[in-house]
Amino acid sequence: MNPPIDWLLQGEPYIVYRTRRDLLGQAEDHPQVIAARQAMLAQAPVQALVTELANWPGKVISSHKSAGQPFHKLTFLADLGLRAGDPGVDAIIERILAHQSAEGPFQLPVNIPEHYGGTGQETWGWALCDAPLVVYALVKFGLGDDARVRAAVDHLTGLLRENGWPCAVSKELGKFRGPGRKEDPCPFANLAMLKLLAELDDWRDSAACRTGAHTLLELWQESRARHPYMFYMGTDFRKLKVPLVWYDLLHVLAVIGRFPWLQGDPRLLDMVDVLKGKADAQGQFTVESLWTAWKGWEFGQKKQPSRWLTLLAWRVIGNFEYQNKSLSLP
Repeated sequence: MNPPIDWLLQGEPYIVYRTRRDLLGQAEDHPQVIAARQAMLAQAPVQALVTELANWPGKVISSHKSAGQPFHKLTFLADLGLRAGDPGVDAIIERILAHQSAEGPFQLPVNIPEHYGGTGQETWGWALCDAPLVVYALVKFGLGDDARVRAAVDHLTGLLRENGWPCAVSKELGKFRGPGRKEDPCPFANLAMLKLLAELDDWRDSAACRTGAHTLLELWQESRARHPYMFYMGTDFRKLKVPLVWYDLLHVLAVIGRFPWLQGDPRLLDMVDVLKGKADAQGQFTVESLWTAWKGWEFGQKKQPSRWLTLLAWRVIGNFEYQNKSLSLP
């Protein structure tokens, strides 16, 4: 079975664009890629996201898991392939850069109650479950060599411990941390950091990435016994869900699949087998759990296969067909 390319190319422009780039390997200057990208930028839903994020950073964060958070919408635009110079993107970048902390990471408005270790007042700060994603978006937008972005990367990578990245926040947020043991790694912080570092050539093969990736794989291997910071890898984790905003099977695979040195790891291949088993006879994938904040999008329903989900799933599968590089299911 091969990826349903013809079916994917009948989808919305952003799906067509990423299919041509990610599955067909067509270059940015290919006429069909250029046409698909121009159509994507003109799409009403994409333009609406850009317009919304022009008011960055928007509302005060209440829950990082909320799929409607502006920083999740920001990373989705970055995943689509928007970049500096595209209509509206430069204005968003300027607003992000305007709030860089003295430590390096970029800040968001946060209000953490006193009983959770915060101040109870709205303040500008960052946490390891948001800061890497904001920096990730800036890198994807084309600012990977910007000194301000590099300062953020340096500080965030410096928080690594022997067992991965912990739950960590900026000094403005006081003693806040998530519901877990202080010495445990935070699964989502590790995922967010790996997502960022996978985009940087000088970090992709680093010891830091190896530590973070093996932390996630160990949690998969010991998923019945270890649930740091209440992040489980059970039934809900295995459900296919897009866009990639939180801690779930597809998101983890999409990130750690970027590291060639993990190819052949039995823990990783076990995860890939779970994903492969969810394809239908046509090689299409259907969303199993919804983010209601995205219900107006093509992937915001569970009644029929989703082209966006199918594209992401096949991109993951392609990363692990390391022997013959064929995009096929057994």
